[in-house]
Amino acid sequence: MNPTIIEPLPYGLTAVEAFQSLSHWPNCIFFDSARTDDAHGMTSYIAADPFEWFCVPATRHHDVQSTSAVSLSNVSTHEAEDNTLASLAERLEYFSQPTLAGLPSFQGGAAGLISYDYCHRLEHLPHACHNEFGVPDFAIGMYDWVLAFDHLAGESWIISTGFPEMDLKRRRVRAAERLKRVMAEIEKSGPESATRCDRSFNGETIVEPEIQTPILGIPGLTSNFTRDHYLRAVEKGMDYIYAGDLFQVNLSQRLLFPANRSPQFLYQRLRQCNSAPFAGYFDIGDFVVLSASPERFLRVRGDRVETRPIKGTRHRSLNPEADLFTRDALRESEKDSAENIMIVDLLRNDLSKVCEPSSIRVPQLCEVEGFEYVLHLVSEVEGRLRPENGPIDVLAAAFPGGSITGAPKVRACEVIAELEPSVRGPYCGCLAYIGFDRSMDTSILIRTMTYGKGWIQMPVGGGIVAQSNPQQEYEETLDKAEGMLRALF
Repeated sequence: MNPTIIEPLPYGLTAVEAFQSLSHWPNCIFFDSARTDDAHGMTSYIAADPFEWFCVPATRHHDVQSTSAVSLSNVSTHEAEDNTLASLAERLEYFSQPTLAGLPSFQGGAAGLISYDYCHRLEHLPHACHNEFGVPDFAIGMYDWVLAFDHLAGESWIISTGFPEMDLKRRRVRAAERLKRVMAEIEKSGPESATRCDRSFNGETIVEPEIQTPILGIPGLTSNFTRDHYLRAVEKGMDYIYAGDLFQVNLSQRLLFPANRSPQFLYQRLRQCNSAPFAGYFDIGDFVVLSASPERFLRVRGDRVETRPIKGTRHRSLNPEADLFTRDALRESEKDSAENIMIVDLLRNDLSKVCEPSSIRVPQLCEVEGFEYVLHLVSEVEGRLRPENGPIDVLAAAFPGGSITGAPKVRACEVIAELEPSVRGPYCGCLAYIGFDRSMDTSILIRTMTYGKGWIQMPVGGGIVAQSNPQQEYEETLDKAEGMLRALF
């Protein structure tokens, strides 16, 4: 007997309304398919108040106070420097249970953030010079209940597993108690819940960033690069490519803006201004991650693994006819196609570490997909997992995503640390869930804000190849920032 309890949510309750009711709960996470017309974004999930918490403090040269999890229930906290993924895999195996048929995939399990800088735990790599904020490299909770929304069917449920109890009767009791508490919170919240639940950061420690260069025309917005410095960094990256060190390297600049609104308000604005199929909100503790990502990183269903890299970008035109010409130009661009194909080859290699070699295929290559402000070239790579491997093995084999590093990956990460003055933090890492049934879905954290320590961080970047034009690469980063900037003003 499976003691998990499932109940339909109140008729007409939207995922956003449920999020507004619960966003003040500890470590609230919202996997938000904000573009519900997208074939890859048909389900949304909300969870909060995890019963276990895995945290790896930021990688930096001096001590950082690690982010703590505050829970409404008793919570077991794990702080680990090494083997965090292995520890997480062990806990998921301990709580393993099959998927309940007829419901969305995520029915409880591990969920949270793996920052880009977790790559230092997987490979011996140099560090960027500055890490003023100290966002954790790894912050993942074990969630025993989930709100699940099927946008295509127009149905939604609360799924309560009763974990970490293992005795079936006690699990059933806990599952019922947790479900009742969540439903009571949703039912008492009215239209004012978005305001009532706004997270306050009054009294928090304010960081003074070490590098800030104003960006002309946008008061208060700064970068960790000057324009000329960024152009020189692109040129240096191209020098490495000409020298044969690299085929491609991703280079980003970190935009900063003072945090003058709550993260809940900003997230509502972000999803309105820049809807995305892999959007998300995650309250880590001292920081909140707000993402409007268009890019899936890794998805596991049964023994099937899928990744959908984005490489190649054009700014959209308000004129539909001009937009068609832009689509054609992107589709026919040798530079953008080469950039995308290089990352497809890298990901084929990553998946070959955990998949049956003969199973790896590319069902979609360099197809143009439209988003709110930009057009992208998107490919798809898939494979069949070897029986001895699971979702954690897939993460370890492919993290960080090749589309936001370059190729070859390790050398690209070394060049990124040399050319970018600040650590990336959550940017280019991933938001992920891994279910108790071994299903997994993850996004690449691009078009992402990190809120905390008095600031909103908004890194933006792009892939550098031999044919790159430094000025165009700089402008492309600002094009990618447009949706986030609109959310601020």
